[in-house]
Amino acid sequence: MRYLLLMLTLAGFLTSSAQVDSLKEEKQRIDSLFIKEVQDKRKPDKVLHAEPLFIDLIRDLGARKGEKEWNIGLGLTDNNRYDLYTTLVEYEFAPMNRWGFEVELPFSFYYPINGTNRDSIPGTRLNSLKLATQYSFFVSEKLKTSLAIGYIHEFMMPEFRVFRKSRLINGHTHNPFFIAAKRWGNNFHTLLYTGPQIETSNATKYSHTNWQVNSNFHYMIPGTRNFVGIEFNKDFRKKDFDMVIRPQMRVGIADNLLVGIVAGIPVKRENQRFSSFIRLIYEPGQKHHRQPLLVTAP
Repeated sequence: MRYLLLMLTLAGFLTSSAQVDSLKEEKQRIDSLFIKEVQDKRKPDKVLHAEPLFIDLIRDLGARKGEKEWNIGLGLTDNNRYDLYTTLVEYEFAPMNRWGFEVELPFSFYYPINGTNRDSIPGTRLNSLKLATQYSFFVSEKLKTSLAIGYIHEFMMPEFRVFRKSRLINGHTHNPFFIAAKRWGNNFHTLLYTGPQIETSNATKYSHTNWQVNSNFHYMIPGTRNFVGIEFNKDFRKKDFDMVIRPQMRVGIADNLLVGIVAGIPVKRENQRFSSFIRLIYEPGQKHHRQPLLVTAP
């Protein structure tokens, strides 16, 4: 009897171990599903990286010719004297391998709160016509690393309330930048996006420079393009430093449609308080193989 019980216990243990091993193997296979889709699909080389949702990239690192993407963004920022609603329409495309281009129209809408006089706050406007390019000069699937440089030029627009009395273009913003991204294993992603932002005014010839350093950490859910992560958006000016922490998540709702949700938490609440942002991402013509996330071992 004891021998029979021992054999049954041993059989149960071996069955349980086999199930765990089977689940582990299946998880590892699913982990690499989208990595293989991106990296082994075709040449040139491309590494799967998690792209931040608030300060996003011009195009995927290591972009391949023909890739394109539409973005629509909606945001709300709570300030001391007014609420700021933002929206943007953005089109990204890759006319050649590793080159990305972007056209964006960002709008800002200001609403006074706590009895604030509307004339004392900024006015609603189309912020700028934003044109940008990005080139991935180093892509290594073996090292799971990509490096890129780029440039953003914004033609700054006046407020709608003074549009007829002002110049069509009242200033420029110049923003060269550098990007370094690495994937650690299959699921953990880090990315650094940094560069100076130089603003000039056509009317006063005034200019000032601030330095942006945006560091990112993401965890991509196995077998999907969904992720959770955090952005640290840091802004350095003369004798001033601001940082906003942005926890975020991205969820795929169709083969070529994703939604990103971002919260903004300022470290120093000088003027800006909490904020939120939603980004809708549509990739026309893109099909991604989807696989169930949860599996059951036989």
